Amino acid sequence: MHHILMLLFCTLLLSGCDSGPEAAMTLTQGPSYSATLSADGKLAMVSTDKNGVQLWQLAPLSLKYQWQQDSDSNAVIATALSDNAGYAASLSRESVALWRLSDGSAVGWWSLPSAGQALAVADNGTLLVGLSDGSVMSMAPGQKSLIQFLGHSEKINAVALTANGSLALSAGNDGQAILWQTATGQPLRSIEMDSRVLMVALSPDGTLGFASDSTANAIIWDNQSGALLSKLAIKRRQMTFSSARFSADNTLLMTGTPAREVQVWDSVEGKLVNQWQVAASPKPNIKSAVVYSVAGPLARSQQFISISSNGLVEFWQ
Repeated sequence: MHHILMLLFCTLLLSGCDSGPEAAMTLTQGPSYSATLSADGKLAMVSTDKNGVQLWQLAPLSLKYQWQQDSDSNAVIATALSDNAGYAASLSRESVALWRLSDGSAVGWWSLPSAGQALAVADNGTLLVGLSDGSVMSMAPGQKSLIQFLGHSEKINAVALTANGSLALSAGNDGQAILWQTATGQPLRSIEMDSRVLMVALSPDGTLGFASDSTANAIIWDNQSGALLSKLAIKRRQMTFSSARFSADNTLLMTGTPAREVQVWDSVEGKLVNQWQVAASPKPNIKSAVVYSVAGPLARSQQFISISSNGLVEFWQ
């Protein structure tokens, strides 16, 4: 009897990590190219196949704005929302646009010298754009000149900004994650990884940094001292991330993968705290879903939230 109870207990523990979402909502039935959640989980920005770029309020569910960036056909490959939900940004291969969320108006539009790859936006509207030529552009509303960071030697895969826009973190195929000042382009710290760096994140206050490469190497460090804080306890030989975000108090790191996974990690110990699997695409010829963005824990409910290429926003407890 004792063994049966223990087996039942272990089964319940294992199934808890794979339990379905507490709630889900569909934002688009067609293909989506990118999506981003606001830090508080109240807004979702989606680049759709036929309806341009949409901004949704999630509670109650309503479409706030719909934007068209370049032409009649939507070519936006990356989206971003500032932590204070003041600005949204959208990126195509040819251009980047900045939108004001108070009224949905366009703040600025910039043509790019090289193909756009990655995007971030700060609370003051500062934009960070990673390009295929290995450079990173930093620009802000009303700024007469832009900063072009040239610290990388190969294509940029990911960029991140602190909430106030003062610090940038960029990553590329050259195996580097570089922390630098957006106002001057001055590099502050370089993190060497084993292979191509595919994902980075900065805590809102800029104290912590995260980077992961194309293998199973994913680390969190202290930006002031440069000391390694933790290495994520990944049990596989390979794992890549499609999204990453620190919690507001820096204690947790939330990640999403191209294989339908949402994970919550302890920032200090690198241990996996919880994990879930988002729904697969309803289309029979598509067997997986990319987790585009994650956020949480949400105020009061302590829920986490994800948005994926399946067009679903899902809430997890």
